[in-house]
Amino acid sequence: LMNLDSLVVHFAALRLIQLVAQGQLDMEGALTARDRVGIQDFVLLDETTEAAFLSNLKKRFSKDLIYTYIGTLLVSVNPYKELDIYNKKQMEVYMGVNFFELPPHIYALADNAYQTMLTEYNNHFILISGESGAGKTEASKKILQYYAVTCPSTTLLNTVRDKMLMSNPVLEAFGNAKTLKNDNSSRFGKYMDIQFDSQGDAVGGHILNYLLEKSRVVHQNHGERNFHIFYQLVEGGEDDLLHELGLEKDAQHYNYLTQGECAIVSSINDRNDWKTVKNALQIINIDEINTNHLFGIVASVLHLGNVQFDSDSKGHALLNNNTELRWVSNLLGVDAQSLQEGLTYRKIEARTDQVLSPFTIDHAIYARDALAKAIYGQTFTWLVNRINESMENKDPSRKTVIGLLDIYGFEVFYVNSFEQFCINYCNEKLQQLFIQLTLKAEQEEYEAEDIEWEPVQFFNNKIICDLVEERHRGIISILDEECLRPGDATDLTFLERLEDKMGNHPHFVTHKLADKMTRKTLERGDFRLLHYAGEVTYCVVGKRNQNLICQSKNAIVRECFATVDPDSRRRPETVATQFKSSLLKLTEILMAKEAWYIRCLKSNESKQPGQFDEALIRHQVKYLGLMEHLRVRRAGFAYRRKYDVFLKRYKPLCPATWPHWRGVPADGVEVLVQHLGYLPYEYKMGRTKIFIRHPRTLYATEDAYEKCKHELGKTTKIETCWRGVQARKEREKRAWAVKVIKKFIKGYMTRGQAKCTDNSEYLAFVRQNYLNRLKNTLPKTVLDKTTWQSPPAVLTETSELLRKLHYRLMVRKYVRGITPQRKFQLKLLTSSIFKGKKESYPQSVAQPFVDTRININIRVLQMIRNEHIKYSIPVIKYDRKGFKPRPRQLILTQTAAYVIEEAKIKQRVLYTSLKGISVSNLTDSIIVFHITCEDPKQKGDLVMQCDHLFEFLTKLCVIANKQNAVKVVQGSIKIEIQAGKESAVDFTTGQEPMVYKAKNGHLMVTAHVPNTDNNDHLVE
Repeated sequence: LMNLDSLVVHFAALRLIQLVAQGQLDMEGALTARDRVGIQDFVLLDETTEAAFLSNLKKRFSKDLIYTYIGTLLVSVNPYKELDIYNKKQMEVYMGVNFFELPPHIYALADNAYQTMLTEYNNHFILISGESGAGKTEASKKILQYYAVTCPSTTLLNTVRDKMLMSNPVLEAFGNAKTLKNDNSSRFGKYMDIQFDSQGDAVGGHILNYLLEKSRVVHQNHGERNFHIFYQLVEGGEDDLLHELGLEKDAQHYNYLTQGECAIVSSINDRNDWKTVKNALQIINIDEINTNHLFGIVASVLHLGNVQFDSDSKGHALLNNNTELRWVSNLLGVDAQSLQEGLTYRKIEARTDQVLSPFTIDHAIYARDALAKAIYGQTFTWLVNRINESMENKDPSRKTVIGLLDIYGFEVFYVNSFEQFCINYCNEKLQQLFIQLTLKAEQEEYEAEDIEWEPVQFFNNKIICDLVEERHRGIISILDEECLRPGDATDLTFLERLEDKMGNHPHFVTHKLADKMTRKTLERGDFRLLHYAGEVTYCVVGKRNQNLICQSKNAIVRECFATVDPDSRRRPETVATQFKSSLLKLTEILMAKEAWYIRCLKSNESKQPGQFDEALIRHQVKYLGLMEHLRVRRAGFAYRRKYDVFLKRYKPLCPATWPHWRGVPADGVEVLVQHLGYLPYEYKMGRTKIFIRHPRTLYATEDAYEKCKHELGKTTKIETCWRGVQARKEREKRAWAVKVIKKFIKGYMTRGQAKCTDNSEYLAFVRQNYLNRLKNTLPKTVLDKTTWQSPPAVLTETSELLRKLHYRLMVRKYVRGITPQRKFQLKLLTSSIFKGKKESYPQSVAQPFVDTRININIRVLQMIRNEHIKYSIPVIKYDRKGFKPRPRQLILTQTAAYVIEEAKIKQRVLYTSLKGISVSNLTDSIIVFHITCEDPKQKGDLVMQCDHLFEFLTKLCVIANKQNAVKVVQGSIKIEIQAGKESAVDFTTGQEPMVYKAKNGHLMVTAHVPNTDNNDHLVE
């Protein structure tokens, strides 16, 4: 046989081969398959070109590997099919694992954000972005599900998680719709904070919503639908409910549901979704009354869409059918006549007069649609607020949070309206934040590792953000001015103002400002912005805005419009300004947190599995700024790993580090890279990590590792022999164990018989085992009656003899330890405290002190077994409210005094919180403990009566070191019943001793008049 060291080497090599064979590869292991399935981290690409980027993405997509990293950023490609990578088993695989230890996955990012939050106790956010249909909402759901399954679980926490998870179907019903690109497209931006306590439990949540696409309520393009909730109500609502709401079970009856000509979609089951939404509303605590009001509002919008107008002889709008209007009036709880006036007339105020100016049909339709959008938009905000109330955590202790930001990606359509302008402005701000945080994180890592920072060249899009949001000069400010300007302000006058203000801006161009070639691509009502992701042309038509409703009897509508002052002449902020303000607040929230990113890509426009549309992917890669991020990450050093991780993987490549490096990991890595021939400029040694500049250096190392691994694989035969030896030894051990077990089973079965061959070894083992256990658990004090080990039947008599001997020994040691000198010292201490101060002191001098006055209940001893008991005595405790007397026991331990009722601990008074002890100067036996009381919920001072007052207080002074805390008081002792509430104990003398509650609410104590004989000679 070879020596043990050689066997260890070969065994380690074989274990390595087994892991590879089982597919347990970490990120670097997959580098060997880079030609087949691509590279798991784009940072390790040889070339950082767009072509290399797309080629790697395509390789991975072809093998259903939809996730790839750029450093810690996760790129996700929508496969448009179900993949078996989201089950509970997968979640468990990624729990608590290093970020790069397993193949890229959304669970890896979610878990690392969670683990970092717990370790560093700081806040994080995960930004999920991409085009409609790229999988942002699904990614958000997967993260929520991961936290719901993997975080610690209790009944309360499960309720919170249920609410978080069930908020999704409600928000999707009211905020998602079918579009040309996606059958379940989020038409609003959502930021959700998940709150965690110090143990990592998910205990609450909060949602912020941004820019709901309210225009969809009144208009849908061909092939698109309105928000899901309308179709769910009409198709899935119960007959009685639809009857109450005046609705028919056919979406074709409603103008707001038929404009896209696709009310029924095969991939959407509105009836099943309706049941899910109703169940979810219950889980998030929206009661039946509010649920009915909510559905009433949804129905009122449908009725409002069916309101039609005719024209009179002067071209003014008239209502030709009041049926739909009456339904709107009833469902919203507003006056029908006022509603009709609001839809057909404009109210003009001139000083004290009001004039009604009739609308044209176009104006009336605009007013109707504006009302529908306002009602739906405010209701959506109300719904988000109610969800927040249901998830709110009212515990004031500090929480850490992980935020999920699911927000629309950069959008470029054939016609780009105001909504696309806001969405793309949002993406400009997030791109600015993204680059700032990425550069900041890179720079901080370099500084922490003491590596020289090399400046990175990147496009700073602040110039575009300022173009949109700068005060008094930005596009939003000019839009506000145009909305406020008196006179005939139009969309084209707005465009003229933009041309005047921004004519020389390099990122702004219009038909008037463009050169001849560019002018051909611009209409006269367009302007073009050069965003970080490319050029986008916006149409100015319809970029300016208006308001209606306040005195509704529908509780939700009334609450939604409660902040609107119908008499206010102040013009409300424009939508663009509101969005700008909310976006600035969001940016502040995100800047205060650690960032994680998920970039979602659509693989094709037709939503077909297995199709990789390279042109579409290239378009998204550009608009999401992925190449920009890759360049930032690749600047300087492409690869960095902690020393221990790097050494653990590559140590077989150097004889000095294999099989075990005995020194510091950093020194081992230095020896290893010198052996591998790394040149000085190819790597840097940081404080805790090695930094490698080029991917090719890493690839060469990885290839050498693969070759070494296969050479080590030749030792499989040695492993077989070694396992054979080990197996034979194991067989012998088991055969011996079987014999011993059989013998002991026989001994157990005959343990009650006289000693014989079958049970002699078993009985000897029982005796030895019992005596060993008894030796380690012998009682330490005479008062301890519970810890004596219960004996087996054969040792009952022996155990009782040993117990008596042990207790006699402890009593003897204790009695010998109490010297007359110690007893006299206690009496001297009593004299120093009470002599000449308390009238009953002389009578106590002749009474000897004892060690304890009561036997303590076994259950109480078990509860305070960890504290050393010093003294116990019976007392009468007086309640703080009413001063009712209660018989109690008082136990003094090394650290606290316990008030006991039978087998219950009623109060624990720490000596550190005992700020004073008061007694009267008379012959009574009343004692007052003054206790520090800062919280109103804490108990106040403790009032007791003790027959052995001098003995008890002397013992307490010695145990708690409170000699200076005892005060002898004349007349009255003030007591604090609870924080801020005081009372008193009053003392007087009489023929009979009494204790009772006086009329003034104080405790009155009458002390017996002492004998006039002076006993002071007893203490001489």
